[in-house]
Amino acid sequence: MAQVFRSGAFLQQCWSVHPLCIAVKRLADDRTLILSCSSCRSVHHLALASVVVRAAAVPAESADAGEPADAWKGQGQLTGCLETHATALSLREMDVFEDLALIRCAECRRHYALTVAAFETHQK
Repeated sequence: MAQVFRSGAFLQQCWSVHPLCIAVKRLADDRTLILSCSSCRSVHHLALASVVVRAAAVPAESADAGEPADAWKGQGQLTGCLETHATALSLREMDVFEDLALIRCAECRRHYALTVAAFETHQK
């Protein structure tokens, strides 16, 4: 039976020790991004609160702070990247104190700034 840890610290440690082994696998229907590590064989679940697309380091569009729909404009583009070139996606930054993660697509050069509602790590 797999152990489940509900903390972003496990993903952060996994990413700091072997960053090239973490792969973005899929986006579940319930807004959960699944990442897996081939080195420690962990599966990391990120329950997303929002997805914001950035072209390189500059935001793609200016968004009004009070509009809740803006937080999900990037989900469709992230889903498109996962469907067409999933191997080009990688975890580039993360901050467990701020509950943030940054996914980069090497193919289309977009950055996806993710606000994470909950982290889970499943270990075999």
